[in-house]
Amino acid sequence: MSIQDIIEGKKQWRAHVARVKALPPDYQIVYKEMQKYLFKVGPISLPHGPLLPGIVDFFEEGVTAGKGVVELIGTDVAAFCDDLVKDSPTYADVHQASISVEPGADEK
Repeated sequence: MSIQDIIEGKKQWRAHVARVKALPPDYQIVYKEMQKYLFKVGPISLPHGPLLPGIVDFFEEGVTAGKGVVELIGTDVAAFCDDLVKDSPTYADVHQASISVEPGADEK
């Protein structure tokens, strides 16, 4: 990774954070909770993938439509997040695979 890549990544992240800060306060709170949850259990591609910007897009559309954030995602943030990443490999999946040993594999 070059210095230019790092600089560009920081620019993109700052622009993303600015979009989040432009959301209404209730949307910001829910976004931050989703972000925390996804960084704990989310997909491997989360830091560089389209998921977080896609959530902001979705929230911006909800604001434009005059909907409340709970109306968009429901009351269970974790369930909503789990549904978003259900088909994506997660760090938890990788860890589980690394510790899973087939029965009898270590017996010879």
